[in-house]
Amino acid sequence: MCRVMSDRRLIGVGVGPGDPELVTVKGVNSLRAADVVVVPVMDSGERGRAEATVLHYVPEEKVVRVVFALNERSDRARREAAWDAAGERVAQLLRGHGTVAFATIGDPNVYSTFTYLAQTIEESVPGTVIETVPGITAMQDLAARSGAVLTEGTEPLTLVPVTAGAAVLKDALSGPGTVVAYKFGRIAEEVAAALRETGRIGDAVWGSALGLPEESIRPAAELDGSPLPYLSTLIAPARRDGGRGGKL
Repeated sequence: MCRVMSDRRLIGVGVGPGDPELVTVKGVNSLRAADVVVVPVMDSGERGRAEATVLHYVPEEKVVRVVFALNERSDRARREAAWDAAGERVAQLLRGHGTVAFATIGDPNVYSTFTYLAQTIEESVPGTVIETVPGITAMQDLAARSGAVLTEGTEPLTLVPVTAGAAVLKDALSGPGTVVAYKFGRIAEEVAAALRETGRIGDAVWGSALGLPEESIRPAAELDGSPLPYLSTLIAPARRDGGRGGKL
């Protein structure tokens, strides 16, 4: 019997920053209920955080590894070709299965590979129902593990992917609220300089491999310019000098 188009469902499931205990109940249920679970891998083939987390909850035979150009930024043609191939692989899975879950670290609506995949599937497999299941983000996990408070009262919160450049981060640090920086490991020296120039290094903290055996959480003042893991996260809390409830 042919499956009608509306029966096809692609679900982006946020599986958190790496600690398997930080996947939500809804996320686990969605992974287990799906016919197949897609995990993104780089062309080098090593197991990523999403795959490692998923394997705590679903059997390996249910997991399909699909290569994505996760770190390709300079060669647009190569990146587009890789995206087309990945999108077609997921489209094939959708044509043969009712529900495909795509596991992504963090949250599927925050700087996630899933956003681009969903756009591709909307065009290649019309009628597919696309859903997302929220996940805990690295900034939330780092705040919990380090004791850094993300926001109080009326403080704004700015999230910056440092792949956009250290100048964007410096502009954000010049503002009044808390600043979170993602993916800054490769330009850690420039990030440290921006923190010092804006007077924000004192309370700032960075972390990597959160919840994993190789976890590292340190004061940003210890940044010495050495390269850090690519998926490092930084929190520079807002300046707070008004006492308890001072910004209500």
